[in-house]
Amino acid sequence: MVLAVSPTAWAGWTPGGNNTGSETQVGGGQKDETLSANAGAVVFDRSKNGTGESAGPVTSSAANWTPPACYYAPKYTPDQFQKHVEPTWESESTGYQWDAEQRDRYVNGEPYKDFNKDKAGEGYWWDSYVTEGRQGDPGALDCTRPYFWVDNGDPPPADVPEAITPEMLAQLAYAEIRVPSTKVELAPEGTTKVNLPTWSWLDTAKFKPVSVTASVPLLDVEATTTAEPVSLKIEPGTDDATTYPASGECEINADGSIGEPYAKGKADETPPCGVKYLRSSGDGSYQLQATITWKIHWTGTGVNEDQALPDGEFGAEQDVIVQEIQAVNR
Repeated sequence: MVLAVSPTAWAGWTPGGNNTGSETQVGGGQKDETLSANAGAVVFDRSKNGTGESAGPVTSSAANWTPPACYYAPKYTPDQFQKHVEPTWESESTGYQWDAEQRDRYVNGEPYKDFNKDKAGEGYWWDSYVTEGRQGDPGALDCTRPYFWVDNGDPPPADVPEAITPEMLAQLAYAEIRVPSTKVELAPEGTTKVNLPTWSWLDTAKFKPVSVTASVPLLDVEATTTAEPVSLKIEPGTDDATTYPASGECEINADGSIGEPYAKGKADETPPCGVKYLRSSGDGSYQLQATITWKIHWTGTGVNEDQALPDGEFGAEQDVIVQEIQAVNR
């Protein structure tokens, strides 16, 4: 899925932000990780993300789907660019011919002249960034284009598919989404009996939409990716079990909860979400797997309505001991 971003969406971008042109645009990294700057041009606002020790990233339900491993974005002003490249040329470590070609390209007018200093304040030198945590990914090698200049308000060159866009920001934010643990409440708790329906549910307060916003301050462009819980899948950890409903998929309720807490007097009722074990776990336990499916979408600069991203999943295992019901003969 690729969303075409029209030139009008780029035309309104205005450069700004702190440390203009530096490799990290905005400082961050607070203990609660609500605001943090990547080692690149993209800044993430995690203030509406899932929290807690057991929170974790979702796994895409789409095969082979991953956010981009690299991208192009603004990095240097003309003066900063000069300070970055000239020491390499002067060290002669890259060879005379390569250094001469670079000087021709960026200094001698083929096609740029004097690092575009006459355009200071009118644009930036763009370079590639590798997405954090993707340094060893083969996709990180896709961004090999030499530095190029983009005027403020202009879209990047059409032949640079890795140039940062709102959709790419949304995909990068997807990787930053954290959702709470899916450990379910059980009744009976921890230990149940053979052929006894075990009720399972998740608290409303824990399962609510979470979101992360990714932005490029220099371009005044952003995208917010939101994940909403939609269902819980129960896998008992053994084939000798029956799930409720039969599919094992428990839909989210109107109040945001999943399943229904057990209450006194419901022992003879069928739980709307749960499991019945048909065989004892012996001296061990079964590993019940509870997986939440999260519907994920995004919106951002130049986008008028929500755009879909692949659903995400996050699960956790928990021990369930199943005992035989002992009969007493008199």
